[in-house]
Amino acid sequence: MSDRVIRGVAAGGQVLAFAAVTTDMVEEARLRHGLSPVMSAALGRTMTAAAMMGLQLKSAEEEISIQIKGNGPAGGVYAVCNGEGHVRGYVDVPRVDLPLNAKGKLDVARAIGIGVLSIVKDLGLKEPYVGSTHLVTSEIAEDLAYYFTVSEQVPSAVALGVLVHPDESIWTSGGYMIQLLPGASDEVAELLQQRCQAFPQLTTYLAQDHTPEEVLSTLLDGMDFELLQTLPVSFKCNCDKDRVERALISIGAKDLQSLIDENEPVEMTCHYCNRKYNFTIDEVKELLKKAKA
Repeated sequence: MSDRVIRGVAAGGQVLAFAAVTTDMVEEARLRHGLSPVMSAALGRTMTAAAMMGLQLKSAEEEISIQIKGNGPAGGVYAVCNGEGHVRGYVDVPRVDLPLNAKGKLDVARAIGIGVLSIVKDLGLKEPYVGSTHLVTSEIAEDLAYYFTVSEQVPSAVALGVLVHPDESIWTSGGYMIQLLPGASDEVAELLQQRCQAFPQLTTYLAQDHTPEEVLSTLLDGMDFELLQTLPVSFKCNCDKDRVERALISIGAKDLQSLIDENEPVEMTCHYCNRKYNFTIDEVKELLKKAKA
C-alpha cells in the first residue's frame, strides 16, 4: 500500500477528517537513524501526525513542525512536514530499550516522560505561529488531541500507531484525526465518540491491508463523507551542502578559525536525515572569508 494522507468532510461540513498510511516513510526514518522499536514508534507516530497536519498547507515553502520534549530517556522527538508531503524527523536518542508496558505494547510514554508538546506553523509570515501544551499521557495521539482541543479550540480525536516486526523493521504505520468544526451538533459529537471507541486497534486494522479511505469510511459511515484531497507522503529532507555551509558560516569567524587550527577535515551531519557533509580545510577557509565579510 503506497504511503499517503487523505482529507475529507462529513455531516454537512460539521466534521473534518484525516487518515494516513506511512509505513514506508517510517521505515526510511528507522533505517536512517538506526531506531530501536520504541523509538520507531515514537518518531513514527509524530511523523504521521505531521503528515496529516501538513495536508492543510499550500506550498513546499510552508511547514508545520511537531516538537515533543520530555524528561524520559528519549529526550526530544521532532517531525516536520511541508505542503508537498515531504516529511523529515529525528529523535535525540535513537536507541532506547524498555520493557513492554502493562498492555503489552511499546512503552512510548515511559520513553518520552513528562514534558511539553509544541506545534510550529511556518506559513511564510513574519513570525511562525507557536502553540504549546503539557503532555497529558506522552502517548502522542492523546497529547495532540488535547493540544487541538485546548490550544486551537478544535475538539479532536487522534489515533496513531506503528507496528514493528521482531527484526525491528516497520510492519505498518498510520493514523487518523477526526475534528469537529464550529457549529457541530452534540449528536454528531456523540456519534463520533462512539465510533472512535468502537474502532478496531488501528495497527491491526492497517496490517490487514485496509486503506486510509476505508478507515474514514468506517468511522464516518452514514455521515455523507466526501473525500477532498489525497497526497502521497515520503521521508524527504531539504538539507543540501549550501544550507550546511550557511550553518557553518553562522557559527562565526572565531569558531571557524578553531576548526581550521585543528587541521582536520570537518564533517557535519544533518539531524533530520543523518546525511553527512564533508568540508576540506580549504573549503572551511573560504567559509571563514565569507564569515568575516
